[in-house]
Amino acid sequence: MEKPSLPSGTRDFSPSVMQRRKYILSVMERVFVSHGFGALETPSLENLRTLQGKYGNEGDQLLFKVLNSGDFLSKTDAVLLSSKDSKGLTPQISDRGLRYDLTVPLARFVVMNRNEIVFPFKRYQMQPVWRADRPQKGRYREFWQCDIDVVGANSVVSEAELVEMYQEVFADLDLGVKIRINHRGVLDAFMGVLGTRENWNAFMIIIDKADKIGFEGVAKELEEKGLSMALNAWKWLWDSKSVSGNSRKIDLIKGTEFLQCDALLKGLNELESIFGLLADAGNVELDFTLARGLSYYTGAVFEVEAIDGRLPSDFRLGSIGGGGRYDNLTGVFGLKDVSGVGVSFGLDRVYDTMEAAGLFDAVMGVGGDTLICAMDDACLAFGADVARARRARGLTAELYPGTPKLKKQLDYANDKKMGFAIIIGNEEMQANQLALKNLITGEQVKGSMDEIAAIVANAQSK
Repeated sequence: MEKPSLPSGTRDFSPSVMQRRKYILSVMERVFVSHGFGALETPSLENLRTLQGKYGNEGDQLLFKVLNSGDFLSKTDAVLLSSKDSKGLTPQISDRGLRYDLTVPLARFVVMNRNEIVFPFKRYQMQPVWRADRPQKGRYREFWQCDIDVVGANSVVSEAELVEMYQEVFADLDLGVKIRINHRGVLDAFMGVLGTRENWNAFMIIIDKADKIGFEGVAKELEEKGLSMALNAWKWLWDSKSVSGNSRKIDLIKGTEFLQCDALLKGLNELESIFGLLADAGNVELDFTLARGLSYYTGAVFEVEAIDGRLPSDFRLGSIGGGGRYDNLTGVFGLKDVSGVGVSFGLDRVYDTMEAAGLFDAVMGVGGDTLICAMDDACLAFGADVARARRARGLTAELYPGTPKLKKQLDYANDKKMGFAIIIGNEEMQANQLALKNLITGEQVKGSMDEIAAIVANAQSK
């Protein structure tokens, strides 16, 4: 008999885990809606031609491809098949793939519906994505992204709003974070040093690993790739990390001789405007080494890191959110000159971080859910009436299915972290009263339906 298992990089979510995940999603959705963003969902499957070429070579290799229906080998080239040329065979046996992120599907949606939607188009989207990556701590093959994007607005007002939404969400979740920001214009300035687009692309891939391999690691890889001409300029950016104050960092880069170009000045001016629009930039840090590897970013880029003091000292997970501006994405689908900017929350990493910091105990705790316990079969119908009456008032109520000993029913309620139990025996039924047991304090009282509802409401408000 086959032992049940899950594909590597995927997980089941139990009801208790789902309760916590939905709590995070509810906080995000509340903030998104308050800023005027509307919900959007797109299919899990996209045409491969929609996905390919949008994430760079490394991203394309991580796309999950879905085999065509039916006899997918019937029309394949015999030579490619016999030579085991997987790259050549792929277009013949697969024309669909699982979405890699939510931004490319958004661009496709905007182009297909450009005559029906209102610009600027502000949408939020919370759905799973798939990447054929090597699973490890904090990195899954199936995971959720929670995206907010503004399409059709060039103003950096949108960038500032997205930063503030990051701040609001994580403040509501009581999770301490640092929001790092940079501008691709700063990194575009390296074109003058590197000479070719190929060199610049290789440079971007290398510096995107700077947080993991450090300055020396980047310097070593630059030399190995024949890009040592960028070392002096790279050292200038790296040294800026130790400068305190975002304004001082901008002044430092403005003083460089070897990076001056229109793209750099535009980028620095936009960064200054973003900081000027923020009500509080205390947890927003300018980091000129931040690359964000996806190739479609063209302006400001963002990344969020958890820095909560309640996290274990050895907790390492990487970014829990990120994004940026993309001026040319819709153009590949035939809609020119439509700019967009967006950021993403990594739900799974946010969850893992909050769990490591012990935050769920505070925000979730023992709930106000109520179990209705009938002492014998004669009390079951009355218990069902009580449950229906509570639900009609907007309260939660679960009638235990059966009449085992009271201890078993209460154990069930405690295991589910319920806050209360309503116990119904013949005495309560005849008097048309309810016995309420507080499962946290152990206190037990009797009263009418209204009195019991008021007691529960009062306990929950404390």
